[in-house]
Amino acid sequence: MHSAEGQSDEAVILDQLAIDAPKTFVEFGFHPIEFNCLRLARNPEWRGLLVDGSARQVGDARALLPKRIEVIERFLNLNNLDFIKRAFSRVGILSIDVDGNDYWFLKELIEVKPAVICVEYNSSFGLDPITVPYDPTFDRHEKHPRGWYHGASLTAFAKLCSAHGYGLAAVSEGGGNAFFTRDGSLDPCSAWKPNAFRESYSGVAHEQQWKAIGHLPFESV
Repeated sequence: MHSAEGQSDEAVILDQLAIDAPKTFVEFGFHPIEFNCLRLARNPEWRGLLVDGSARQVGDARALLPKRIEVIERFLNLNNLDFIKRAFSRVGILSIDVDGNDYWFLKELIEVKPAVICVEYNSSFGLDPITVPYDPTFDRHEKHPRGWYHGASLTAFAKLCSAHGYGLAAVSEGGGNAFFTRDGSLDPCSAWKPNAFRESYSGVAHEQQWKAIGHLPFESV
């Protein structure tokens, strides 16, 4: 089951990792009553920016959340991310979960130097450092009927983050999200977990998930 904040223990992890971080967050790809930074959005000390391509979800979030949380409706691509870079002078948390171009967006936005990076990894991809090729109109359900072809592997994100001075600090209990900080020191291959929610609702183990999508195009990074 999903918790109110995230898919498993994301909110607890963020509470621990962001203790000394600037009290600002940027999160895109969200549900108005279930997203990683929800607990922080309710804390009056924090300011945030939420972005999603769904008009309905953006409208609901604007109605439910305080005015210090800016909510923007936009389908993101690599050519329209500048407003995110300008959102805050210092970013405490950057959280990415768009089920598509996640790797490419992080690669573009990591220059804002967030204190904590939270990104959904695709456990169906296993441990090779791979990502889907960039597609500005990415729709995972158009790419594959089960929706398993999107994003990047945990090792792909770890490699990208390592190149910018970040290490893996935590992986959510449900095997969906990875967290990177300046002092993270976990080995991604050891910390990796399969996505428990995906295995549960599909009834398909991650090894079989890979067999269903392994023929599709990937980029090694």
